[in-house]
Amino acid sequence: MTQGEALAILKTGANVFLTGSPGSGKSHTVNTYVAWLKEHGIEPAITASTGIAATHIHGQTIHSWSGIGVAEHLSPELLDRVSSKEYIVKRIQKTPVLVIDEISMLSGTTLSMVDAVCREVRHSERPFGGMQVVLVGDFFQLPPIGRRGAQTHFAFESEAWRALNPIICYLSDQYRQEDSVLLDVLGAIRSGSWDHTHVSHITNRESEGVDIEDDVPRLYTHNEDVERLNAEKLAKLSTPSRTFAMSETGGPVLVEGLKRGCLSPETLVLKEGALVMCTKNNPILGYANGTLGRVVKFEAGTNYPVIETVAGDLITIAPADWAVEEDGRVRAKITQVPLRLAWAITIHKSQGMSMDQAAMDLSRVFEYGQGYVALSRVRSLAGLHLLGWSEAALTVHPEVVRVNAQLEKASEEARGAFAALSDTGELAEMEENFIRASGGTLEVQRIQKKSKASTYDETRDLVKEGKNVEEICTLRGRTLGTIADHLEKLIASNALTREEVLDAYPEDLRADLPKIFTAFKKKGSAQLAAVHTFLKGAHSYDDLKLARAVYSD
Repeated sequence: MTQGEALAILKTGANVFLTGSPGSGKSHTVNTYVAWLKEHGIEPAITASTGIAATHIHGQTIHSWSGIGVAEHLSPELLDRVSSKEYIVKRIQKTPVLVIDEISMLSGTTLSMVDAVCREVRHSERPFGGMQVVLVGDFFQLPPIGRRGAQTHFAFESEAWRALNPIICYLSDQYRQEDSVLLDVLGAIRSGSWDHTHVSHITNRESEGVDIEDDVPRLYTHNEDVERLNAEKLAKLSTPSRTFAMSETGGPVLVEGLKRGCLSPETLVLKEGALVMCTKNNPILGYANGTLGRVVKFEAGTNYPVIETVAGDLITIAPADWAVEEDGRVRAKITQVPLRLAWAITIHKSQGMSMDQAAMDLSRVFEYGQGYVALSRVRSLAGLHLLGWSEAALTVHPEVVRVNAQLEKASEEARGAFAALSDTGELAEMEENFIRASGGTLEVQRIQKKSKASTYDETRDLVKEGKNVEEICTLRGRTLGTIADHLEKLIASNALTREEVLDAYPEDLRADLPKIFTAFKKKGSAQLAAVHTFLKGAHSYDDLKLARAVYSD
């Protein structure tokens, strides 16, 4: 099923299980659906099974949202206590659409508890009290784990799932991996049909005796390995350290949930030369959750770290917010520089990331799906460096393999049924009925957000007005590195000419451009650190980025 077909089904208000392999676009699809709901005046509840997943979607854990907390069973006393809390009652009663992300890590017991609470609060025996429920995830990834490590039942094994009877939308396209061999290996793991050929593809990537570049992140199964390597690597750097402390506002329980889910630590210690990974998405500034870089300096005045990415871009990383939002209001918020040390990371925390390269130790895999999650992080086998492995790394839960075939078949049946409805016009009628029933409006309410294009247009207009780069930085409230990024893209899109941009540069930089261009030709313009060293530090990284904006081979 394509993303468009899944969206059409979601818009009818049907209960849906949105699934597919890593990189198939589940997050993109559900984000597009949420944006559509809000455009029509419908405010969904955005939740996830874990704190980490919740921070990725600007939501909260399903445990917190439903009021069940850390309870493992719903006693009559707990149900009475939850249903007597006014703020929880109001929250559940007014929710037309409930999204639960990373459903693979939510136990069947917990899903049934949430179902029971919703029925009680909404005074309805319909599943989840009659709201639309959108479950998102992939059961081949990390499974639910109970307290003290006890195994629990999958969500699809619960009575709540059976009562909900969601339509299966199994996304079939692949947007992360383009390597046909890796896709074949991952497909064989999912079907439980891997053999010695697939094993050899992986073991051929063993890196024993081969030096792995220092900027390739390591994935480990255990936290102690991650903490040890990151501490060792940071200690070896002789540069001064800078410390960034997390700030917080809001209720203690919600704040604590945000902290548990945040990939950036409460106290972040960085040095020039430290390998780091971005922990948030910021498409306007050009980084995403999982973007790798190295700290090259700390910005004067703000002290914010400036990283050079693998692609050679210099990005100033200012503090960002992780928040719990409800009805458009922020109920709790933490603020921290969205970075973490990235010489090593646990496989668990890597779920949801895309990586060009990763070195992974799969020799101590201890749960189903752990090896699969790690292997599916990289875009190609060329980006895989194997530090150790065991056959357990290729093992997924046999019950998931069995159910997967049923899910794929059900998805194809749904695809055909809804295509027929579309042909008759019934689909459009169902969509309109759902919008009305949810209290929304058929007229689209455009949500005003600054797009990437608009921020570039503002920079372009200032150049056209004859402003120099320093004036543009002041007027836009942006760093010189960010403005240089804008100028580079504006030239590439023919929105500005090189001559127009050059007129905005300081005279001393214009005079030194021939020398810098020579360095670009010798070292390549992508890796600014190499050019900076070649020129013996005579020019700042910001100057080099400005020069690169007008550089032409």
